[in-house]
Amino acid sequence: MSEQLAPEQSAEQLPKKMRWWDGFAMSMTMPAALIATLGASIADLGGWGAAVLWAISMLIAMGVNWIYTELATMFPESSGGITHYAAEAWKKRAPWVAPLASVGYWFPWGTNLATYGAITGALIQAQWFPDSAWVVNIGPIELSLPIVIGIGVILFMYLINIVGVRMTMAFVYITAGILMIPLFSFIVLPLFSGDWTPAELTWNLHGMEGLRKALVWLYIMAWTTFGIEVCATFAPEYKDSVKDTTRAIKAAVLFCMGVFFLIPITLGGYAGEAAIKDDPATFFVASFGSLVGGASDIMVLCLIASLLLIMTTSVADASRVLFNMGKTGITVRAVGKLNKRGVPVRALNVMLVLNIVVLVVLQSPLAIIVTGNLGYILTHIFAVSGFFILRKDRPDAKRPIRLPNFFVPLSIGLTAFMVLILVVGATGFSITGYGGVKELAIALGVLATGIVIWIFVKKNDAKRGIDRESIDA
Repeated sequence: MSEQLAPEQSAEQLPKKMRWWDGFAMSMTMPAALIATLGASIADLGGWGAAVLWAISMLIAMGVNWIYTELATMFPESSGGITHYAAEAWKKRAPWVAPLASVGYWFPWGTNLATYGAITGALIQAQWFPDSAWVVNIGPIELSLPIVIGIGVILFMYLINIVGVRMTMAFVYITAGILMIPLFSFIVLPLFSGDWTPAELTWNLHGMEGLRKALVWLYIMAWTTFGIEVCATFAPEYKDSVKDTTRAIKAAVLFCMGVFFLIPITLGGYAGEAAIKDDPATFFVASFGSLVGGASDIMVLCLIASLLLIMTTSVADASRVLFNMGKTGITVRAVGKLNKRGVPVRALNVMLVLNIVVLVVLQSPLAIIVTGNLGYILTHIFAVSGFFILRKDRPDAKRPIRLPNFFVPLSIGLTAFMVLILVVGATGFSITGYGGVKELAIALGVLATGIVIWIFVKKNDAKRGIDRESIDA
């Protein structure tokens, strides 16, 4: 029966219009996300502690994503990215890994529009409409200026992606270019300022408690540093799926490695830890103003551009993962369709509704989105462990890029370390005020729901006489 579905699968293929530098531009989301979380890490860890931990997290991400270069060339036509690698490797041992990894990956990426839309609305209100405090109550729903702006941003991002990949990439290049303004200012300009005092930065990681805090922060940082794997999600859309995927991942790794290590030292040493602790969320606005001459409006616009970049990449990435989930029977099949322009419009529609509901009902969904890190790290654990499983189970499989054999024990070591980070991080929220039992319960509930839907789809396929064992098993 599975052979009868081949024509349908081949018909639903994303168009091949991208090059490796397009994927690299998508990965610029990660430095943008760093700006959003940098202050909290410096305030809690000290400048040197933050710099070292960001570098360590990026080193782990480098090893993990280097492994993905081989896996990406094994499955060059999959838009599922690392979720597909995990599903393929584990399907004979644990078929439930497919829905667990897919939902765990999709949820944090897929709801970023609500989070960053709300933040964008708050920034616009604070900078240009500080006296606008109106609130409209529609039954149980409460609308304010930031929420209305957030809904507008969500609709704008939806329209950008609905047009097609070239329009999306044009917008990515514009916002990524604007992001270079604060990145350059934060990395280079402090070096030429007499106010840069890196010797005054501190190290707030001491003893066993410091080690535990470091593991919790590595859990938090993983969302930002590991995110360069987004390059792999677009593998079937690159003109040369093998070469473009690997080049995009490697370029993203090297660029982000430098940015993540340098900014805590340069900007942290310029702004000072005391000022950062007083205002960890927006301290860099004042720093930017003093570095370039008090242009706070420009800085806010740059921040909004970086948030739009995060949202553009998030919706493009998550819609393709949801499309792949529907096409392969991991979730409701209706979302696994493309429109005439090759856009996964049904997956985009689901994300549009989901994000508006999250934004309007929850108002401040950041805790839930961040909680998605549980599933995100779990997906990486299954994908990286899948590397050595595939080496064992499919030794003769086609691998256009075959990494040296020492990557096999390295993948085992990385898997074990990520398990440690996951266990300590998911149960150690209180150390940083990052969350609690409620957030953990929500994350587990989302993952469980994904598995329940998968079981339902499998049973429905069985009733229809469709054999999807090669995909779901």
